[in-house]
This record gives sequence, structure tokens and C-alpha cells, in this order.
Amino acid sequence: MTLSHIRSMAVAASAALVLAGPAPLAAQAPRTFDPVAFFTGRTSGQGFLKKVFSARQATRVTGAGHVEGGTLVLDQRVAIAGEPTRTRQWRLRQVGPARWSGTLSDAKGPVVASAAGPVLTIAYTSDQGMGVAQTVTLAPDGRSARNRMRIRKLGVTVATIDETIVRE
Repeated sequence: MTLSHIRSMAVAASAALVLAGPAPLAAQAPRTFDPVAFFTGRTSGQGFLKKVFSARQATRVTGAGHVEGGTLVLDQRVAIAGEPTRTRQWRLRQVGPARWSGTLSDAKGPVVASAAGPVLTIAYTSDQGMGVAQTVTLAPDGRSARNRMRIRKLGVTVATIDETIVRE
């Protein structure tokens, strides 16, 4: 395939998009992920935890969020197959445009989050000393999101989570 052929295909694709017109507003992804708007109210998540050298485990997380003095307070109940159910609490406050900072009851030190378009990136250190990086991508409908989490110890990924979160 030549460069000229690729350019022709790109021009044709661009023309088709222009002729089709703008997508309906409901189908367009929100500009910026707002965790306060998304997590206020009830949410539920289902997915899988995969630890190194272990079979994957089903996960279910239910959440109830509210705003208290400008801070998002999110109480979660976390159920992982084969483990005791536990609860945790997030507290996030906006500290700048598309930036949040706060705490998590099962984290050591601060939680930091930033949004770029429909993607929210969250980072913290677990209470067990492992680095946690989450990427939460808002679906175009604004009512669901995909959470991908990577947990690292000494620079090595020791567990991942892939979860779908839905606003109820």
C-alpha cells in the first residue's frame, strides 16, 4: 500500500465523517471525567482480580457517595471471591482544574487523581506498601466506566483488576 493510497483513504474517511454530520450529543464522550459527579449516589462494580501465580477471582464493589463540605466521600463495600468482605472510604477534594487529592482508608499516604478527557487516573500506595495505579475510563453514555488497576511491588506487577462500574 503506497503513501498516496493511504492519503486517499484518509481523505475519503474524513469526507464520510463530514457528510454524516456530528454524532448525537448522547453518543459523545464527556469532555472531562468528574469523579464527584460520577461517584455521588450509588454505584456498583463487577470484574476480576488477577494475582500472579493465582487463578482470577470475581470482584464486586458497591458504593455510596455524597459530598460533604466540598469533599467527595465514597463508602465502598468490596467483595472478592474467597476473601472476607471489607469496607473502605475514599475522600477526594478538587485541588485544581481536573485534579483531585485525598485519602483512602486502605492507603498509606495521599491519593492523587487527574482527568484528561474521559479518563481519570488515580495513584496511591496501599497500606501494604504496594503502588496502585488506576485508569477509569468513562463510557460515552456517562453512566458506566471501565476501571483498570495495576498493583506493583518493587516495580513488578503483582495483581491487576479489570472492572466495569455502573451508576445506579
